[in-house]
Amino acid sequence: MLIACILGLLVFVVYRVRITLQYRWNWSFLPTYLTKINPDTGRRVPNLLLKGFFTTLRLSVWAIALGSVLGLAAGLFQTGKSLFLRLLGRAYVELIRNMPPLVLIFLFYFFVSSQILASLRIDDALLKTGPGAARALSFFFAPPARFSSFISAAVTLALYEGAYIAEIVRAGIQSVPAGQRQAAYSLGLSGSQQMTHVILPQAGKTILPALAGQFISAIKDSAIVSVISIPELTFQGLEIMASTYRIFEIWITILVMYFIMTYACSLLTAGLEKRLRG
Repeated sequence: MLIACILGLLVFVVYRVRITLQYRWNWSFLPTYLTKINPDTGRRVPNLLLKGFFTTLRLSVWAIALGSVLGLAAGLFQTGKSLFLRLLGRAYVELIRNMPPLVLIFLFYFFVSSQILASLRIDDALLKTGPGAARALSFFFAPPARFSSFISAAVTLALYEGAYIAEIVRAGIQSVPAGQRQAAYSLGLSGSQQMTHVILPQAGKTILPALAGQFISAIKDSAIVSVISIPELTFQGLEIMASTYRIFEIWITILVMYFIMTYACSLLTAGLEKRLRG
């Protein structure tokens, strides 16, 4: 029944677009924006949409990795015994969570990329690297000419996602019964050993579904960096749409590509959750 309703809604939308807007659907141009033939090698290589897809993937991976480290640290700070660390962790969470992500993006872009990294002349140094190093840099991060912008975007997303991950970690740690910590203490375990061997393993099973949702949100939130001209999927789609005027085809394709990334993340975390429970 649900599938029939979804299909009916899709047919209605397509009909309204075709009749009301008199929009002529044309999907034939899309393959040329997914891949192209390299004139030097004659091999098929990614074009704008696939390049944007991979940029979004790299950006999301770094944002999730760095955000997880920040979130774990802030979550531990908030549940620790030190008043200073508790205040520090709470200040970070409240500051970031109550700041619009778009403002955060611009602040870090103009401060980190335009000031700190520019003063260190990192881009100039990277442009002088050999072809092997440039390929490795492009694979893991971004081309040397865009490295600073990529780093500022990844750091900003990591800070933003880390604040939410910190709350998930804090709630997970506090959900572990106090008796578990007391039992670990009676066995002579130190505070760090209690956290590593008793508290975090139990909290991890509790927080994994919430973390999966936050990781998926990180992939979707990466679209916001298009405002600082990071050539990720949304930015590339806007560029193609401006030149082809194929609005619906482009956005539907981008929607499918984002769904592939988020659904793959869902499957990975579901498999990990099942393995931990088994």
